[in-house]
Amino acid sequence: MLTKADDFPIHQTPEPIAYSGTDRNFYDRYFFNGYNPDGSGFFAVAFGVYPHLNIADAHFSTIRDGVEYCIHASKVLNMERWDLEVGPIRIEVIEPLQTLKVTLAATDGIAAEFTFDGRAFPIEEPRFVRRNGPRVFMDYTRLTQNGRYTGWIEIDGKREALATGAVGTRDRSWGVRPIGAPDMQPTVPAGPQGFFWQWSPLNFPHQSVFFHINADTEGVPWNTRAVVSPDGAKAHEMIETEAATMSVDLDGDSRHAKTARLTIPMPNAAPVEIAFTPIGKFQMRGIGYIHPKWGHGRYQGGDLVVEREDFVLADAAPGSLENLHIQAICTVELTQDGKPAQQGIGVFEQLVIGPYAPLGLK
Repeated sequence: MLTKADDFPIHQTPEPIAYSGTDRNFYDRYFFNGYNPDGSGFFAVAFGVYPHLNIADAHFSTIRDGVEYCIHASKVLNMERWDLEVGPIRIEVIEPLQTLKVTLAATDGIAAEFTFDGRAFPIEEPRFVRRNGPRVFMDYTRLTQNGRYTGWIEIDGKREALATGAVGTRDRSWGVRPIGAPDMQPTVPAGPQGFFWQWSPLNFPHQSVFFHINADTEGVPWNTRAVVSPDGAKAHEMIETEAATMSVDLDGDSRHAKTARLTIPMPNAAPVEIAFTPIGKFQMRGIGYIHPKWGHGRYQGGDLVVEREDFVLADAAPGSLENLHIQAICTVELTQDGKPAQQGIGVFEQLVIGPYAPLGLK
């Protein structure tokens, strides 16, 4: 099954590019988020390719006046992975690892166009490998990069340009994750049913800070790292550590943070302390994560299916499964002994399913 990608020197196996190993859960995804310097105008995009399901899907979502506006699109892939377009949503790689453009053609009153330009070289996160007993649950690689945006978003005839200084994050990940229809036969015996994830890409005036942690139900990390990346830094010019810690005060009975504080030990210097103040919430179901209908890799019943969805954020019950996965838009303050404080903006992504002992969650 030869496709357009086969004419480029990018093969990793003796097979044509259309075949991605043997795991039906193999995926290849783009993610973007962005926001104005004051945290307003938040938007996000997810674009996924699922070679063994023969599906590609894409999602655009933005917040305006307390409403999350979404466009979902899904198509039959026909084994052609080179076309970065699903219905009205298109991605263009203008300069690999540096500049990308996303376009949402006018669809049911929503349109957008924006360009991402990286602030430094992307970071390669530690490989995520997790098994449920003998079965692979996750095995993937992800690159992450903060950047600056230019562009605009239009909703029902009202076009708003991104403000000067708009920033955000993109990532690219590929490998194995649960996608499409759930497995009908889970592994036995069943182990602890839980998933704990925090991710915080942060933008400061002259540098970026990244932190993530996956932990088991007792709070023991199985994948974690923090990175401090000055603007323009190459990979070897960044500071990395696996010893950073995040403390969280939960908001009432929810599984989301009311406040948080990140501590990053620094080589031959005082630790960096970052205080988080949430100022808004983005529901990740708006771009397909744990969406009851538009979950990633789901067949939607046609060669191309496109749908608009709007929902009021205040009506999203925080305890419902589809609302557990969020990105909290946060103002952040970075302090370090002997240096002036820095003010920044970023997100605190959170997904906690099942028990998590350090926060007393059952």
